[in-house]
Amino acid sequence: MISKKMSTYLAGNSMIRAMFEEGKKLKEIYGEDNVFDFSLGNPNIPAPDEVNKAIIDIVQNEDPVKLHGYMSNQGHEDVREIISDSINEKYGTNFSADNLIMTAGAASGLNIILKTILDPGDEVIVFSPYFLEYGSYVKNYDGILVEVDCNCDDFLPDAESLEKAITDKTKAIIINSPHNPTGVVYPEKTIEEIAEVLDKKQRELGKSIYLISDEPYRELVYDDIDVVYISKYYSNSIIVYSYSKSLSLAGERIGYLVIPDEADGSKDIIAAATIANRILGFVNAPSLFQKVIARCVDANVDIEFYDKNRKLLYNGLKEAGLECIFPEGAFYLFVKSPMKDEMEFIEIAKKYNILMVPGSAFSCPGYLRLAYCISTKSIENSIPAFKKLMNEVNNI
Repeated sequence: MISKKMSTYLAGNSMIRAMFEEGKKLKEIYGEDNVFDFSLGNPNIPAPDEVNKAIIDIVQNEDPVKLHGYMSNQGHEDVREIISDSINEKYGTNFSADNLIMTAGAASGLNIILKTILDPGDEVIVFSPYFLEYGSYVKNYDGILVEVDCNCDDFLPDAESLEKAITDKTKAIIINSPHNPTGVVYPEKTIEEIAEVLDKKQRELGKSIYLISDEPYRELVYDDIDVVYISKYYSNSIIVYSYSKSLSLAGERIGYLVIPDEADGSKDIIAAATIANRILGFVNAPSLFQKVIARCVDANVDIEFYDKNRKLLYNGLKEAGLECIFPEGAFYLFVKSPMKDEMEFIEIAKKYNILMVPGSAFSCPGYLRLAYCISTKSIENSIPAFKKLMNEVNNI
């Protein structure tokens, strides 16, 4: 028999993954471009050429015993140094290799840092809508997830609501910008307001509160919008990064944690997080892809492809009569359901081979998430289907 804790996970298994599996079956029947599967944020453009060239060169020319062997649980030091130098050059920070821990993607990084800082009963605040796995990650270490609603006009965190949610049990806040599922990018003013509230509450409560920034979409922004680097605004910041989206390497599981020297107890946090990397079973981030990243640290995927899809889908949905905000980053549209029950709307949409994820999967009922990291042809073909869908719904 499975554990009681896993029984709850089984009952609430990911709607996103379930929709993805349904999409695969439909594509076998109707063809890839005739099933409009907007369910999973799985990059559909190839990794940059530099990645494949690096893989081949490394495998052919480096000592295979060393390449595929263990290293420090923190990761290859030379790789961490290259990445820290790149961050410093881009954002004016002052990190060293010692501030980084290489991880098996952002999910690994989040679990590592939460295991490191949480005691049972500690609270972690998130802003809804949010990536629902945050709740599972916090629960893994017997923490308590506290949800704070965002304003559904712009989906930006409200500093006043955050302040009310902070208690003497608050240990961390998780933010995500560019944001999944809305595509919103938090402006500098929002980060400043969050930092101001956290500084104030730390003084009042006499304790450290960590701001964890989950950043797998940092490079996926449009229209010259800047993504601020949070450690420049708040000293108790921890950055979680992944190359899954920026280099289309979702299945390779490679990323890193940044724990700045300015964070309270940083030396102990770095040491404990390095141990957590090991005892959680990750041991270390994949060795080959650490080496690959070191050679591709400043490479990026073709953002123009996603931008074209973004505009095409947004305009098509508006023409069909659906409401959504224009995303500034990531590769998602967060659409207001035209029916009170978004699950009913999703079921009707399946008749037209349209697969969407309900907003309730992100703790925001009444909305739908569409991932536009699919073929442009599929998006073009989907627009008439959306119009037929809305025609049916409007006549119910």
